[in-house]
Amino acid sequence: MSKSDTVLKVKGAYAAGARQAGVALSRLGVMNDTPPSRDNRLRHWAYSLTKAYDSLAIAELDVPWWTYRAIDVVDSWLSAHPKPIRVYEYGSGASTLWLSRRADEVYTVEHHRGFAEHIAPTLAGQPNIHMRIVEPVPSSSPVVSSQKEGNADLDFADYVNSIDAVDGAFSLIVIDGRAREACLRAAIPRLDPDGLIVFDNTRRRRYREAIAAAGVHERVLRGLTPTLPYADQTSLITL
Repeated sequence: MSKSDTVLKVKGAYAAGARQAGVALSRLGVMNDTPPSRDNRLRHWAYSLTKAYDSLAIAELDVPWWTYRAIDVVDSWLSAHPKPIRVYEYGSGASTLWLSRRADEVYTVEHHRGFAEHIAPTLAGQPNIHMRIVEPVPSSSPVVSSQKEGNADLDFADYVNSIDAVDGAFSLIVIDGRAREACLRAAIPRLDPDGLIVFDNTRRRRYREAIAAAGVHERVLRGLTPTLPYADQTSLITL
C-alpha cells in the first residue's frame, strides 16, 4: 500500500469514527443536533470534530475550511468591502457555499470530478455560484506539476489557468486546491488592487517559499480549524 493510500485510509477511519461519535453523543443528549454559534469558538470547534472530512457537513456549520481566525477576518473584510464582490476559488467545497452567502459572484474550479459531482447538486441551489471541473492531464513532463503525492505525472496547467477564462478582476481569490504555488502566480495579476488572497495550509515549506518569492504582503493566522484535531495556518495576502 502506498503512502497516499495509507493516508486516505487513516483519514477515512478517523472521519468515520468522528461521525459515529457525533451520532452517539446526540442520542445521549450530550450534543445538540444543530451547531453552536461560531462566537463560542471552543464549542463550535468541538462540535465540528464530528463532521471531519465531510464538505457538505462542514457547510452546515457555515464555515469554510480555514483557521477560525482567518474566517473571522475574511468575514469582516467581506462585510466592509464595496460591492460587487467577485470571488475566484481554486478548490470547491464548504467555502464555496459560505462565500456565496457573502459575495455577488463566486467562480470555483475543482480538479477532482468525483468530488465535484458529489457537491454539485448542493452548489446548484445558489445561482451566484459558477463551478467548473478542470481535471489534470496525464503527462510525463507536466508544464504545471503538483507536489501532492500521487500527482507526479499530472499536468495542472489548464486548472491553474482556468482563472483566465473569466473576464475582469476579482475582489477575493481563494487558493485551496492543487498546484497552489502556480495558482498564486496566476492569481496576483487578476486581483483587484485592494483585493485579498486567502492561501490555506501555509505551514508547508513549499507554500512559504512561493509566498516569499511573490513579493506580496502576508498576514499569517494560526490556530484552530473546523473539524481538525490540531492547529493549522491560513495566510491572507495583499498586493
